Parts: sequence; structure tokens; C-alpha cells
Amino acid sequence: MAELNIVLIEPEIPQNTGNISRTCAATGARLHLVKPFGFEINDKHLKRAGLDYWQYLDITYYESQAEFFEKTKGAHYFFFTTKALHRHSDVEYPDKAYLVFGKETKGLDEELLLQNRDLCVRIPMIEEARSLNLSNAVAIATYEVLRQWDYPSLLECGQLHNHTW
Repeated sequence: MAELNIVLIEPEIPQNTGNISRTCAATGARLHLVKPFGFEINDKHLKRAGLDYWQYLDITYYESQAEFFEKTKGAHYFFFTTKALHRHSDVEYPDKAYLVFGKETKGLDEELLLQNRDLCVRIPMIEEARSLNLSNAVAIATYEVLRQWDYPSLLECGQLHNHTW
């Protein structure tokens, strides 16, 4: 089975992290959270946004960026930023890809982006827009990768409760 990894570096808003947790749980993506956080991990807003999906979530915590990159050394990283030159949909994502997102207020550190400029991608938007909401950006990126992989292990057909198609 293909493996997708979503990485949040220093997330600040619990509702965003909760929504992203739900997206990861619903798609089978692994979630990696890198401290420091702008909230407590038991925050009620975080839990509410994730609803009852927590038992389906595969999550790993890291004390710092240095620890994350050390423990995942050699991984296929893709850095999502409004500052990138490449569109997210023009990249081919390999199995075990790590989609890396920065904090809501500042994004990813520019030194990290410079060191990885060929691995930086952006989601297109109008010039006047500063950025997308983090949880929306993660959802767009996650589903682009899964689309390229032909939605492995995901249910593709729904069912009416009281009727048949």
C-alpha cells in the first residue's frame, strides 16, 4: 500500500490541525507534527475539529525540525509555499512522499526553502491573495497526490442509505 506523509512544522491554530488530522485519518495519510505548537495537544478545538476520527489517525510528534529531519533523513520531501516556482500539480509524487507545510502566520523558514528550492511547490492563486488556509492547502495537496496514485485503498463509490443507485 502506498504511503503518504503530511508534515506540519510548528502549527499554531488548533482547528486547522484538527481538520488536517481528520483529512489524514480519512485518507490513510500519516501525520507528523513538529513542535513547538501554538496550542496544547489536548485543546478542545483541536479535538472538536478532528471529530471522532482520532482512532484512525497515525501520528508522530517531534520536538524540533532538527529531530524531524534527522529521523526522516533520505525521505522524498516536498515543501509547500507561496514562494515556490513550481505548481503542486506539475510534480510527480513518489511513494512515501512527505508533504511539508509551515506555520499559519509565516509558512516555512526561507533558509529551508533556499536549501530545497527544487522541491518547493505552490498551489496557484490570484496575485492579491496572501495564502490559502492551511487545512485547505493540505487537503488540496493530499488529494492531488492521491489522484496521481489512483486513490489507493480508498473507497471510491458511495451508497444511499435507503435506496440503490
